[in-house]
Amino acid sequence: MTQQAVAAPDKLDAAVLKVAGVVVLGAIMSILDVTVVSVALPTFQREFDASYARVAWTMTGYTLALATVIPLAGWAADRFGTKRLYMIALALFTIGSGLCATADSIGQLILYRVLQGLGGGMLMPIGMTIMTRAAGPNRIGRLMAVLGIPMLLGPICGPILGGWLIDTASWHWIFLINLPIGVIALLYAQMALPKDAPKPSESFDFIGMLMLSPGLALFLYGISTLPEAGTFADAEVWAPMLVGAALVVAFVRYSFKPRHPLLDLRLFANRNLTIASVTLFVFIIAFMGAGLLFPSYFLQVRGESTLDAGLLMAPQGIGAMLTMPIAGTLADRVPIGRTVPFALALIVVGFFSFTQVDPTTSYWLLCGSLFVMGLGMGGTMMPIMTSALKTLHAQDVARGSTLVNILQQIGGSVGAAVMSVILTNELNGSQPIPGVTDPASGKPVTEAGLATAVQLQPDLLRQFPVDPALIERGLDFAARSFSSTFWVAFALVLATFIPAALLPRRREPSHLLDGEQGDEQPKTPVVIH
Repeated sequence: MTQQAVAAPDKLDAAVLKVAGVVVLGAIMSILDVTVVSVALPTFQREFDASYARVAWTMTGYTLALATVIPLAGWAADRFGTKRLYMIALALFTIGSGLCATADSIGQLILYRVLQGLGGGMLMPIGMTIMTRAAGPNRIGRLMAVLGIPMLLGPICGPILGGWLIDTASWHWIFLINLPIGVIALLYAQMALPKDAPKPSESFDFIGMLMLSPGLALFLYGISTLPEAGTFADAEVWAPMLVGAALVVAFVRYSFKPRHPLLDLRLFANRNLTIASVTLFVFIIAFMGAGLLFPSYFLQVRGESTLDAGLLMAPQGIGAMLTMPIAGTLADRVPIGRTVPFALALIVVGFFSFTQVDPTTSYWLLCGSLFVMGLGMGGTMMPIMTSALKTLHAQDVARGSTLVNILQQIGGSVGAAVMSVILTNELNGSQPIPGVTDPASGKPVTEAGLATAVQLQPDLLRQFPVDPALIERGLDFAARSFSSTFWVAFALVLATFIPAALLPRRREPSHLLDGEQGDEQPKTPVVIH
């Protein structure tokens, strides 16, 4: 056996980077699409004459589709091969993007977003599987840092790109822009990824699928309905949540019986995977939930344009861009239990400023705080994901990455719903304006509601000629509402230190290449099936 077969090179060679390029292109499409659409919601309201709660389903439907298809990714990767499945996911996502641009009603747009989600849901877990197997045990941290590139570009470029396309062209282009990228990614994948050699796969777990996929979809549907309903007592919230939770619990009890379950919870016997997953889950709820509110503060309280709000968010991505490559290298050499707590401390320091916001808080302070938070984020997410996967055996990577991605989706949905409900309830505590009602709902308009609406659509002042002092009081109240919501997120970030304290503080051997080298035939270090 040659020396190359025994150990993969320490540096990222051209063959590995070529594979990484394919995955990064797909991840950029998926992540950019989420952040671009998030700034287009007010546009959808105007174009389709729909309520905010209705157009928000363009985001929710995408998330529900992700949750439904992610559990299938691990089995499908083993059964059909990662190259074939990844290209199918790219094609679905690209076709869904094209259809979204043709939608002439909000219902059609939501339906096409679900189709997009079916493809997007497979891009990240399959992409992580491809890259983890390509890296080998000694380079996974550095290669995960490469995968972090689209995670940085999304928050930086998504809102900016979305605002620019909507201002200069039309909302259709936030979807049409995916078409050339999708075609390039498909051609690149065909050339760069080695031919699949699928292993004879175990039988598909239909019973597990009938419990887990609908269970996740129903639970997230209930969570996502919470901001519109405003209370857990609404049947549209608690009924699907209860049924979904029951199906998920039933799946958990069942999943230990079959030899090859749809989602292999036995992997949680790996301490590294369990601790890293819990840490990531708590972090995602806190940080990603609050992260959706940062641009909303700039739009609703400060009256910035969509493009300017996106530009104000850029320091966070720039900070993460500086630390993520360093964190990736350190993750290969230093136990993350010695680095992640310091990164979390940076997030706490930066986050505190947002608990103090008012209508005139200095942009220098807020942008500086976002930069510090970005520095911390770059040293947190990818090292935790690296720790979760690097001690798994090669045959378990696909299912391990599926577990991690499901937890990310659930955490993000829960965080967004909880923060939205808290903010909505805080804003609803504002005083109603006598004689002024919302023509759509017939409900009284509050001071804060009018103030934030005016910031988003200044021409409303012509419809509601009110005292400027009233608008000022409303903005003060809205800023306090954001501040109170950020306090909850701040407390959740602090709670992340609890599981983070249990992250490994000693180097542990990786098993990624166990069983990949035979005794008779040498294998290349890049193993993809």
